[in-house]
Amino acid sequence: MIYKVSYVVIGGEHPGAIMNVEQPPKVGDRVRLGKYEFEVLDVVELMPPRGGFAFLHATCRLVKVHEQQ
Repeated sequence: MIYKVSYVVIGGEHPGAIMNVEQPPKVGDRVRLGKYEFEVLDVVELMPPRGGFAFLHATCRLVKVHEQQ
């Protein structure tokens, strides 16, 4: 299963991203988008899985900025 995840960042520090991942995000996970690291606060299924794809929305908050990408 491929998970198409829409990462939305609260507070507007980052525009977020849409990524294909092999494991679904869970609350408390950390995800790195470029030089930014985020904590997943909430995960919602957007629609039922179809054709080997699941569609998720993950709300995140900024926790760290790395110096290098």
